[in-house]
Amino acid sequence: MTLFTHGHALLIGVGGEMPGTAADAEQLAALLTDPGRCAYPPEQVAVLTAAAAGRPAILAGLERLARAAAPRSTALVYFSGHGYRVASSSSDAYFLLPHGYDLARLAETAISGQELAGRLAAIPAGRLLILLDCCHAGGIGEARAPGLAFTKAPLPQEALALLQQGRGRVLIASSRADELSFAGDPLSAFTLALAEALCGSGAARQDGTVRVADLALHAREMVPQRTGARQHPILHFEQADNFTVAYYAAGAAQPKGVPFARPPEIEPAPGAWRSGPRIRGDQIRAGGPVAARGSALNTGPGVAFVGDGNIVITGSVGGDVHRKGD
Repeated sequence: MTLFTHGHALLIGVGGEMPGTAADAEQLAALLTDPGRCAYPPEQVAVLTAAAAGRPAILAGLERLARAAAPRSTALVYFSGHGYRVASSSSDAYFLLPHGYDLARLAETAISGQELAGRLAAIPAGRLLILLDCCHAGGIGEARAPGLAFTKAPLPQEALALLQQGRGRVLIASSRADELSFAGDPLSAFTLALAEALCGSGAARQDGTVRVADLALHAREMVPQRTGARQHPILHFEQADNFTVAYYAAGAAQPKGVPFARPPEIEPAPGAWRSGPRIRGDQIRAGGPVAARGSALNTGPGVAFVGDGNIVITGSVGGDVHRKGD
């Protein structure tokens, strides 16, 4: 087994009214530090969940990541929780809502898109991957914030400028702006696809490594399939190459698959499992979400991936990027 020694990660699941977000971050951290899979050094992976995922802790975590990472590092930042664009009579800004946010004191208890962009820009890693599992179902009690208009937003536009700083900057968000993200067991639809890709599903090359395009294309394939085409991840490649994110089997060529005891399930509609009993995958009728794992992508060399409505690419895509043939 070989450690992915230059890998550093910060994984955040805010919990609270969305307990599944904490589980998503913890499961992803377990995969990254699994010595037989992604093989990140455990001391280089930080996970903040529930009460430990408040604004001060998240900002401190980003600062620690910036200090730990070096130009040769690969840094991964994952956030699972609410993302909103908030408009008032005098301003319009994006906010990530950490654990313990206060709608009456957003500037003091939430993280603005501008703040997030600044903290991410300070990370000196040569390769930076940002994963945002936002736009979850369930409101935030907007009646408690008169004078403010909240619009669910999957990604902060303020952070997109950092993607132009170099070839090693990629952002993947869980859904389009007009969509909600589906929860699941043990993982959300988006995070499940990421986990599968991190375990080798859909790898374009059977060489033991996971590349950015492997994550993006597997999410593009599986998330719409599992949600009845009601959720589509968004990928932003500005000037990025197809850099390596992790190992999938500690550098071995044969993927191991996700380490779940039973088949994963995705809720039939966003928020369904918060408002009523769960519907098992085998009870979902044709045309609805598919709970069982799909097959790996059949990729081949020399086939360029361009946006087709399921995933949006902005800018140019360099390196070895592959997609499933049409």
